Amino acid sequence: MPEPRLKLIDSSPTRVALEPPPRHLAIVMDGNHRWARARHLPGAAGHRAGAKNLKTVAQACADRGVEFLTLFAFSTENWQRPRREVRLLLDLMRGVLTDDVHELNSKHVRLRFVGERSRFPADLQHLMDRAENATAANGRLHLTIAVNFGGRWDIGQAARALARAVRDGGVDPDEITEEHFGRFLSLAGLPPPDLCIRTGGERRLSNFLLWDFAYTEFYFCDDHWPDFDEERLGRAFADFASRQRRYGRRMQERAGAS
Repeated sequence: MPEPRLKLIDSSPTRVALEPPPRHLAIVMDGNHRWARARHLPGAAGHRAGAKNLKTVAQACADRGVEFLTLFAFSTENWQRPRREVRLLLDLMRGVLTDDVHELNSKHVRLRFVGERSRFPADLQHLMDRAENATAANGRLHLTIAVNFGGRWDIGQAARALARAVRDGGVDPDEITEEHFGRFLSLAGLPPPDLCIRTGGERRLSNFLLWDFAYTEFYFCDDHWPDFDEERLGRAFADFASRQRRYGRRMQERAGAS
């Protein structure tokens, strides 16, 4: 684990607390369109600003010691949006994969994608594969982008894969455990998210990492994603650090108490 950093947690210059960052942070990047509408701009401007902010927040996470960052970029339900907006979102993905992979590589960021890729155009699938291969040896920050992803889809595809393994004789159904099932999920091999941040003012999961979020802490804020900067990230981390994660156990008794 990285060493916890010192951060001011209130306005007093003498009050300082250790803030170990979440090892694995998930973010639902919401509010791009509303950010643009509030500024009397077209929705496309909000999505472009949101894509630009992705790099800013990823850099801040790496600097603060986050090891794993998972971003919800395009859900299975997003195909229902207007065709022009979907085309824009796909073009933004192409732009990131064409222009930013070299920078990610130079900063030792490993990039991977989870979700059902087959619905994307062939050229976009190729760019995803190329980016993953180019950054595969990096380890400073593991950046996972969820595209055409849904929590229910993920559980469904894992169930199908496990059923095939049982059918082929590789798995005894009487020996299947939660841990065994988890090996077939998209985030297999990664620790579960410690914290999920959702921007944009909504208070729901929107079919994100339904299995993986069993004991994840949540932080909801009204800031739209393009406005979510390093200072706001620090507030979320301070809030996370103030919580006691019990995983179903009782809060620890005070020293010496029975």
